[in-house]
Formats: sequence, structure tokens, C-alpha cells
Amino acid sequence: MAHLDLSIADGIATLTMNRPEARNALSMEMRAQLNEALHDIEHDDEVRCVVLTGAGEHFMAGGDVKGMSESIKKDPAEVRKEFLLRIHDLHPIMFAMRRMPKPIIASCRGAAAGAGVSMALACDLVIAADDAFFTLAYCKIGTSPDGSSSFHLPRAVGIKKAMEIALLGDRFSAQEAKDSGMINFVVPSVELATETQALAQRLAAGPTHVYGNTKALFYRSLESEFESQLQAEAEYFADCASRADFREGVSAFVEKRSPQFTGK
Repeated sequence: MAHLDLSIADGIATLTMNRPEARNALSMEMRAQLNEALHDIEHDDEVRCVVLTGAGEHFMAGGDVKGMSESIKKDPAEVRKEFLLRIHDLHPIMFAMRRMPKPIIASCRGAAAGAGVSMALACDLVIAADDAFFTLAYCKIGTSPDGSSSFHLPRAVGIKKAMEIALLGDRFSAQEAKDSGMINFVVPSVELATETQALAQRLAAGPTHVYGNTKALFYRSLESEFESQLQAEAEYFADCASRADFREGVSAFVEKRSPQFTGK
């Protein structure tokens, strides 16, 4: 049974983590399938927006802790080696999400715990059901965070709030996550699928190449110096200006109509 389902319709690629019996815990198989799917989507010109979600009642309840229980019985040196490989194996997914030249939406219901929080933070936008809940929780199993959460969380909520979330490992609501800056939208649980689809359709109808350039600009700004960031702005703007969607956007503005973007 596949641990990840991929469906593509109307320019939207939906990735569904599919281990509902384990709250979609991140298995090694799911990692491999997610990495492959993201690579395929990145190079599929028909895809203009990506949705990441979980099957059943939960988004993703972190790593496969039950699977880890066998590993910890080994010699400490072997445990260290194995978990270095496990964590490094996760990194290509994070790189692929950051590199993806199209917006990625995390659609969360139920639990987003541990690596589930990391995965949601790695997406560009997060929409959650009002009864969803979040917990970083790594400290609860005696380890520090992974999955890029140590990069994304302090930048989303500030260092003091990030320390609170990581060191205490408390569970908090979707509204608290929104108030802290972790996620973008909270909607009634019964409307999550509909609201996610509406958001994805809006982005899929937008200027896809522009979104890719905007992602690249914003993410590089986290590490760039002022001068190099302004140079990047100029280069990305000029790149957009040479494309069909810019001609359409300007023409639509002058003609007082809604633009019809093709993503090119």
C-alpha cells in the first residue's frame, strides 16, 4: 500500500500522506515517495499549485516512533549512525519544498505533531481546521527538533516563542498557531476541504512563474545582505517582465479587466 497518494486536477497537485492508522506518521517509505513526487511535480508544467494533507482525521503525527523503538536497542554508536542517516534522508524533501517554483499549501486537520509541525512550517501557506492542534513534542521523546523546524519556527514566531514551543512541548490550538504567526488561516472543520480547494484554485489561476520568483526572493531574504537582495529583486522583476503573464497583467490593468494568467 502506498504511503503517499498523488492526484493532479485543474493545475493542483494534491499530496495525501496515507497512513491514517498511524496518524500519518512519517515512515521511510513515505519519505521516499514524497521526495519522488515533489521532484515530479517540480518539473510538471501543468501543475501550478501543490496541496499537502493527511488521510483520515489527522495531518501528520510526527516520525514513526514505534519504528524507532527497535533501533534504540542497538549499540549507541550504531544508533547515532542510523539516525544521522534517517535525518539526512529527510533533507531532500525540505530542499525540494523550498525549491518548488509553485506555492505549497499545508491543509491541516487533527494532529500536527513533531515532524508534522516541521512539514507544515516548510510549506508556503498553512490552512487549518478550527479543531486542529499542534505540538512540536520532540522534547517529549528526548530529542531535539529536525525537519527544518529549527530554521522555520524562530523566523515565524520569534526566538522566545519558539523556545517556549520547543522546550515545553505543549499542545496548542489552530487559533493559537495563527495568532503566533505559524499558520495563515483557520476555518471551520467541516469547511476545510472546500476552503483549501478555493485557496488552491486561486493560486493555480495566478501567475505561477511570478509565485516561484517571489518564493525564491522571500526565502533568500532570510540570509541575504541588503545589496544582494536588491540586486536579486531587479533580476527577478526583469525576468517576470519578459514573460507572457506580465504582458497580460499590464494589459488587463490598462483595459480595466481581470487578468487571465497562464502561469508562463
